[in-house]
Amino acid sequence: MVLGRFIVIVSLITTIINATFAKDVEDLILYFDYEEEKGGMISDQSGRNYDGKINGNVKVIEDGERGNVAEFKANGFIALDVESIAEDDLPLNGMSVLAWFNVENAGDQAIFNARSADGTWLIHPEVRPAIYRWLLRSKAGTIFDMRAGKPTFGKWTHFAGTYQKGEGAVLYINGVEVGKMPGNQEISNNWDQGARVGLNIDNARPFKGKMDELNIWKRGLTQDEVKEIFKTGMKDFLAVQPNGKLASYWADIKN
Repeated sequence: MVLGRFIVIVSLITTIINATFAKDVEDLILYFDYEEEKGGMISDQSGRNYDGKINGNVKVIEDGERGNVAEFKANGFIALDVESIAEDDLPLNGMSVLAWFNVENAGDQAIFNARSADGTWLIHPEVRPAIYRWLLRSKAGTIFDMRAGKPTFGKWTHFAGTYQKGEGAVLYINGVEVGKMPGNQEISNNWDQGARVGLNIDNARPFKGKMDELNIWKRGLTQDEVKEIFKTGMKDFLAVQPNGKLASYWADIKN
């Protein structure tokens, strides 16, 4: 009888924790952890199943510092099936793009990009020879075009570009704010010409190097969230609250 009540309590706790966890990450729309490649696809770990298709020379390799990562060479890229993306998941009032990368000094390099039906480039998180770039556009034009920071090549670096309508845009490198601009427009959510990781839709600005933990959100993350992701990594960031609550509940039950 006691065991039965214990099982019921644990089940209720798990349900509560899972609901809290889902709420915490409901704005996460894409997460490539690059742990493995299956059938030419990179699995989306956000829970939305927006898996990416490998095109060309992209491989999952083992990195001595970060474990399994994606290596991009010779104009290789990962394409999203934009037709499968729910309209509600396309960023409108806010957006964040975060990733770890270790690249060569090889010109302008696209981390991620999307293009609208009329040919407008909408999203530009980039590594350039002398600066980082973070840009978003609305249906009417450019919301902001931020160029800040100084890239370090051949070394793992964390990029975090955030934007929230009315609050503006911020660029963080390795958890430190390097640029800030105002912004009060909706982001264009027309991705009809496609979305890619590692190469622009017109096959320009190839990413040359390694990438890890690409995660895209449909809101602007806070400074504290960016710092936590930088320090602990995405897996720990996503797990810390529910795991912490679970540990607390288990302790209470045992007592």
